[in-house]
Amino acid sequence: MRCTLIWMFAVMGLLFGVSHGSAQQSGKNEAAKLADLIVEAESNNPQIRVAKQEWQSTQQMPTQVATLPDPQVVLQQVNVGSPRPFAGFTNNDFAYIGLGVSQDFPYPGKLRLRRELATKDAEVAEQRVEAVRRAILSDLKMIYFRITFSTKQSAILDGDRELLRQMEQAAEVKYRSGMGNQQEVLQAQLEQTKLLREITANRLEAGKLQAELKQLLGRPQTSPDLVTEKISETSLTRNFDELLSAAHANNPQVSSAQKIVEKQKVAVEIAKKDFYPDFSAQFMWQRTDPSRYRAYYQFTVGARIPMYRKRKQQPELAQAEIDRNEAQSELEAQSQEVSSTLRQQYVAVEESTELLKIYRDGLMPQAKAELEAGFAAYESNRQDFQALLASFLDVLKLDEEYWQTLSEHEAALGQIEELTGVLLH
Repeated sequence: MRCTLIWMFAVMGLLFGVSHGSAQQSGKNEAAKLADLIVEAESNNPQIRVAKQEWQSTQQMPTQVATLPDPQVVLQQVNVGSPRPFAGFTNNDFAYIGLGVSQDFPYPGKLRLRRELATKDAEVAEQRVEAVRRAILSDLKMIYFRITFSTKQSAILDGDRELLRQMEQAAEVKYRSGMGNQQEVLQAQLEQTKLLREITANRLEAGKLQAELKQLLGRPQTSPDLVTEKISETSLTRNFDELLSAAHANNPQVSSAQKIVEKQKVAVEIAKKDFYPDFSAQFMWQRTDPSRYRAYYQFTVGARIPMYRKRKQQPELAQAEIDRNEAQSELEAQSQEVSSTLRQQYVAVEESTELLKIYRDGLMPQAKAELEAGFAAYESNRQDFQALLASFLDVLKLDEEYWQTLSEHEAALGQIEELTGVLLH
């Protein structure tokens, strides 16, 4: 009778104890909502701040490179007959003081192209901000779901340890009554030790995940650990073609590669402009003795002629064209990589969806039914302890696999969100 009560209690604990234990655990601390952590990471993550500051820095460049070079002011003094200041100024028209200003003028169109080139740099930096933001949030979601699984796994392992202890007691009761043997007791004790090892490894892994999560949130490592909400399966409502179109249109890596192609095209145009001369203009006012001579006014125009085209301008243009072709190849490679990664994550979501259904509707109920039948068979000596233990471990393994698959399912959706910019959670 005592043995039967132990087994009944074990079955009830196996079927209902884990969820009850996790409910008690979640009641101790308020669970952190994923949406709130996303907002916090966007505000406090240092990597996102660095990317934003880099973008803000590049935004200051277009006006700088599109502005004419600073003018140069010249003050001259010419003496006659002596190095003394103003020597000959009153009796010689070669002695004078002069004041002038000069300005360099790049060939028409160069400044506009330089502004456009700097603008493209800023646009690339802007896309980098979005890429960093999405990567951080994707990592945040992945770690959040892994912590959720770790918490659930911890509750499962704690419940399993208690159930194994009860199984050990039941085996010991049968052994003392002469219906069992000592090996069954030792097997139960061995499984308890193995579970203790898993519990320790789970706690260590949970500590690492908490450290990574705090880093992404910009929180000090001494802050309290976070408790996650219970997750449920999220359905994928978009087909692959829709997600692929969104990825090609919104993915920051692809957009950044496209901006670099556009930037290199501008660089080619600048290289072509360098085959043409730049100009300079200078105005000079000269004054001698005002009582005897009139002032002189001088205007000079100069040009910087590109004389060494084969050694400077032609290699410059060839380099710009090579860089443009390289950027185009990089765009194609980036687009293919995004498409491939998206396809892999999409298949992972579809596969995990099917697996979750199989676990819920088939494997887990069947394993629990087998375990319940095994309890009765073991009571009536129609099944040995080893077969019962195998059924018990099957239930535990399937339970852990279900929650791990659910965690991986949600993480794959997070990867799709990163690639496409489409919110799925």
